[in-house]
Amino acid sequence: MPYRLNPRPPQSDVDLHLRLLNQNREWSARMLRERPELFSELAKHQSPFALWIGCSDSRVPPNELTGTMPGDLFVHRNVANMVVHTDMNMLSVLEFAVGALGIHHVIVCGHYGCGGVKAALGDPGYGLVDNWVRRIRDVYRLHRDELDSIDEIEARLARLVELNVAEQVYDLSRTSVLRTAWEAGRHVQVHGWVYGLRDGLLKDLGVTRTRYEAEVGPPPATRSGPVSG
Repeated sequence: MPYRLNPRPPQSDVDLHLRLLNQNREWSARMLRERPELFSELAKHQSPFALWIGCSDSRVPPNELTGTMPGDLFVHRNVANMVVHTDMNMLSVLEFAVGALGIHHVIVCGHYGCGGVKAALGDPGYGLVDNWVRRIRDVYRLHRDELDSIDEIEARLARLVELNVAEQVYDLSRTSVLRTAWEAGRHVQVHGWVYGLRDGLLKDLGVTRTRYEAEVGPPPATRSGPVSG
């Protein structure tokens, strides 16, 4: 796995943990001044209004960029905001959010300039993450004609970010958790958004799903001629 070529000198981070703890105390005091009831209410229960499935990128903090408070969002994050049907962590979060917390809005949020998507566009060589972003290579394969028609690499990367979010929204709609909820009459909505690092704005891709739909795949393959034994 490639490591950072010019890491920070160890001395610059030696007291980082102490600074973070101090900032926590300042934040707690500020919250108590502004909303004295906040922590006592959060200690009793949680009732978030949305599940956020986003990228682990440190530049995309869900609460800050949505202007929400602690307790407002139930959050799951991984590299490149992926929805993988064998990921028990993600599925457990989804089931708890929809089943136990009664959440009606699920947001898949990617971001432009995503390193995981960029890694999927390049040659393998990033270590374990190559196994994870392999599914984004499948997204590229599904949309190869459109993506290959985009000459400028940054524009192609941005479009793959959008297409990846759309595919993850689709994959969420195939989970047994959401299918069961929809069959039970739950009005759960799954949205696909992209965050812009350059302007701090969220973009709705217009790929919201509100029900399970029968999967439509490619036509069956046909043989072009007799097969010799």
